[in-house]
Amino acid sequence: MSKKVAILTSGGDAPGMNACIRAIVLVCERSGFDVLGYLHGYNGLLKQQYRELDARQMHNLTQRGGTILHSARCLEFKTDESARLAAANLDELGVTTLFVIGGDGSFRGAQHLGNFWDGQIIGLPGTIDNDIVGTDATIGYFTAIETAVQSVDKVRDTADAFERVFLVEVMGRHAGFLGLNGALASASDYVILPELFENEEKTLKDILTQLNERRDQRGNVSYIIILAENLWPGGIADLVSKLEQRTETEVRPVILGHVQRGGSPVSQDRLLAMKLGAHAATLIGKPITGIMVGEQNGQAVEVPLPLTWEHSKPLDDLSVNTMTLLMNNRYA
Repeated sequence: MSKKVAILTSGGDAPGMNACIRAIVLVCERSGFDVLGYLHGYNGLLKQQYRELDARQMHNLTQRGGTILHSARCLEFKTDESARLAAANLDELGVTTLFVIGGDGSFRGAQHLGNFWDGQIIGLPGTIDNDIVGTDATIGYFTAIETAVQSVDKVRDTADAFERVFLVEVMGRHAGFLGLNGALASASDYVILPELFENEEKTLKDILTQLNERRDQRGNVSYIIILAENLWPGGIADLVSKLEQRTETEVRPVILGHVQRGGSPVSQDRLLAMKLGAHAATLIGKPITGIMVGEQNGQAVEVPLPLTWEHSKPLDDLSVNTMTLLMNNRYA
């Protein structure tokens, strides 16, 4: 009797999840394992909703965004009763290994399940926020940066045409990786991040000082500010109002929202997803569980799930220093 494994995708979707599913399925099928895909995250696990997966269904999947298993959040899964039901459902089907592709909330759910199920649990980091400790990057992060950069590039054309200030809100309410690197790659003028935000007054003063310096040197100029979502205390409309009062300039808000989650994954996300998925599949049956498979310095690593959320992942010093050097240049 062949081993049976299952996959679910949970939380916010991220470009590259399908590539990760494909890698797991292909390696498992070559090894003689049957693969099930639970639908709608932990909801499908509780309702015993799944589909059988095989190599034929993996054709042309790597380049597709979203997730063929669909995703959802499941507050119900936090209860002990739900975890026991999930464990019983897995045992009923003879599943011995469960792969969970998602972010820290999904990993907390996986850890919770492990308290009631004796099977093997392996997490894979799928989130555009890149806020998972233990891996250099997460699946979907690179595509989200590219989406943000392309959007800011388009905004820049209009900003230059009218010499306006634009305020672009990106995702990443608790982690500034997307905002920081999106701002750098798009040559934005200022970025407001959760890790570096001190208070409203200092931020407004810094923006006004920099904008006035550039106007003194070059006359009216366009000016792009990147803002991490839900960071400004009064919301983006409040920041727009305060900037207009102090700069005496039209300020236009642009909220990118969920467009950052979609689209075909860029090559970096495809490669990361395939490497992590393939490596995770090689761990089936080994005496290791309750871990996340990540990548550090080009090497696959296995990190205990609690370590992925117990501490905040810091922004890398090189990117922060680059931002400081470039964005403080009055001629930039």
